[in-house]
Parts: sequence; C-alpha cells; structure tokens
Amino acid sequence: MPSGIRVFLVYGFLILAVIGLSLRFVVDQAISAPVSPIGVVVMVLLAYTIFTITLVLQRKEAARGLALGLASLTIPAVPLAWLSFIQTGPRIAATLFALAFALLLFRGLLAPEVRTYLDEP
Repeated sequence: MPSGIRVFLVYGFLILAVIGLSLRFVVDQAISAPVSPIGVVVMVLLAYTIFTITLVLQRKEAARGLALGLASLTIPAVPLAWLSFIQTGPRIAATLFALAFALLLFRGLLAPEVRTYLDEP
C-alpha cells in the first residue's frame, strides 16, 4: 500500500472520529428541529467519507477522484487555522500544520504509485 493511501486513510478515519464526537450536538439539534442544516452537512460528510474509504480499501479506480474531493476539505482548514487564534505562536503553528498536512495529502494522492494501486474497475 502506497504511503499516500495510508495518509488518506488516517485522514478519513480522523474525519469519522470528529463526526462521531460531534454527533451529540447534531442529535441535540434534531430534538428541536427535525431537519437542521448542520445535521444535513454532517450526514452527507459521513456518507461521503465512508463510501470513499470503502472504495479505497477495495482499490477501485473511482476512489482516486473521490479521495481528492475529500482531501479538498483541507484547503479551507489553512485560513481557518490562521483566523482561529489570537496569539501569534499558536496561529503560525496551526497554520503550518494544516498547510503541511494538506500538501502531504495531495502529494500522496497525486503520486503515480497511487494511480497504479487503485486499478480495479
């Protein structure tokens, strides 16, 4: 398994963990309103993440495009990390971490060995 796929799987399971931790908030909102915008976004992200991880584990060709789509969520994380902190030290550290992780993820998914690894029709 190429390292780009490993990095993506860590990223995907991290997204699933964050969704799992935030599910209590979504359920609390569902008590007051049956359909909430946050609930819809969380459920769509949950389904997309599970479907993409499943295709990656099955080595399907379609998984590469879906994985790049899921990796695109790291792009808004960079300015969000910059705007989330008031102090300079944590702001720079969080921004550099988000930027480095995004570059590592995209570089890994765009590598030729990932294209050859995901070869099942």
